[in-house]
Amino acid sequence: MSETLNNGVRALMLDVYDFRDDIWLCHSKGGKCFDFTAFEPAIGTMMEVEAFLSANPSEIVTLILEDYVSSDHGLSKLFHSAGLTKYWFPVSSMPRDGGDWPRVRDMIRRNHRLLVFTSDESKERAEGIAYQWNFMVENQYGDGGMSSRACRRRAESLALDSRTRLLILVNYFHTVPLRVTACVEHSLGLADVLRACHAAAGDRWANFLAVDYYKREATAAACSRPRTCSTGCSSAAATTCVRARNELSRTCCMACSARLG
Repeated sequence: MSETLNNGVRALMLDVYDFRDDIWLCHSKGGKCFDFTAFEPAIGTMMEVEAFLSANPSEIVTLILEDYVSSDHGLSKLFHSAGLTKYWFPVSSMPRDGGDWPRVRDMIRRNHRLLVFTSDESKERAEGIAYQWNFMVENQYGDGGMSSRACRRRAESLALDSRTRLLILVNYFHTVPLRVTACVEHSLGLADVLRACHAAAGDRWANFLAVDYYKREATAAACSRPRTCSTGCSSAAATTCVRARNELSRTCCMACSARLG
């Protein structure tokens, strides 16, 4: 994960589960992790995030958690053990109902440099971890998000053009990842999908873009060069998020919106 962060990734999509009396990164089904779907204990990744934030005091990292942890305050204990709470952006300071997000420079000044979102609504009240759908809209994931003909919301999300949610996540990856086509798709279809979702979101560009194989692009570098986003942000480039899977990387590009920049 350290390499991923050093390559410009600034947000991580992680599936977290209770497993072997600990919290693990896992890509599974039915809310249960198994030996053949488990990746590794989450503490290692969280400690790498802490080391990156410590070494880079002007950087901001976002965690978007698909959360199947049911152990008592399991996530809170994980973040505390990894030393991440000192960077925490408090959910109480996050804007509601379309309010403005603070500027990047103010987040850095306050050391609010770690934003964490969970898919478990109960964690917002119980552990102070922001419920993703209170702050974000998202298009359909998998093959359903690959077409530029229509950009439709995923089931959990409000309408993409909802002005009460200022963070926008656009998914652009196949249901079954296809490494061999990633280069071409990142160069040909991606821009059209972004434009379609820009229109569907009420003429707002995505803050996050989720793709498979973030190092692959159709360039003179033979699709092997690390990919970053170039934006006009006032801080160091806000760029990508990667989803941990056993041998697959799903990456999201994070661009600055006017309210974040």
